[in-house]
Amino acid sequence: MSLAESLKPHLPYLRRYARALTGSQKSGDAFVKATLEAIIADPSSVSEDDNVRVRLYRIFSGIWESANVRVNDDPDENTAQSHLNAIPPISRQVLLLTALEGFSISEVAKIADVGESSINGLLEDAISEIDKEIRSDVLIIEDEVLISMELQQIVSGLGHNVCGTATTHKGALDAVAKAKPSLVLADIQLADGSSGIDAVKDILEKISVPVIFITAFPERLLTGERPEPTFLITKPFQPNAIRAAISQALFFSTAKENVQA
Repeated sequence: MSLAESLKPHLPYLRRYARALTGSQKSGDAFVKATLEAIIADPSSVSEDDNVRVRLYRIFSGIWESANVRVNDDPDENTAQSHLNAIPPISRQVLLLTALEGFSISEVAKIADVGESSINGLLEDAISEIDKEIRSDVLIIEDEVLISMELQQIVSGLGHNVCGTATTHKGALDAVAKAKPSLVLADIQLADGSSGIDAVKDILEKISVPVIFITAFPERLLTGERPEPTFLITKPFQPNAIRAAISQALFFSTAKENVQA
């Protein structure tokens, strides 16, 4: 298998991680591009004997940590970045690598170049900062009853208020009309065959709100062919993945990059 073939299946997920880490599709993709350029310049940095995914993320991490320049001068993102900085960079990485990307403790230690014994402490630091976030009203758009109930429990457990639930496109719009949410959790396939993406598009025409997509089919959104959701959780998910995504979404408090389909 060629190097390009071995890297290809991991790139959509690296791009998702990069966007969650930086809060910007533009910034995230710039760091992914720099990572690929570094690998092209030194193919031996990823050998066939390595865990390719771990090596890819490790190279990305080194580039991100060493960067001292901004790649996006958007004033909204500048405000968001000041909020994001509340979580130390290494704790932010550890939280996302475990909760969002599903790496083991030993793999995270290799990627972030930290001792395994320090991982739990870094996670606690990140979670402590998350718990300081402003409580928000959350709309859940999900047609599977058990998943919707689980999401409601997670959201409520974090101290947020579930201001509405919906299983269809129309139901989502009706819920927004009744109570303006400050965060939306949305599936992309809804009960009546309607699209969660379309529902979110219509919601964003009415209000500015961060959106987290939750789907069993992330490849439908992580195509690289159009602006993609900054916050994307893959089913089946772990509660900490939702917790991390909620924190990140509230940090950035802007919906303009969440979806443009």
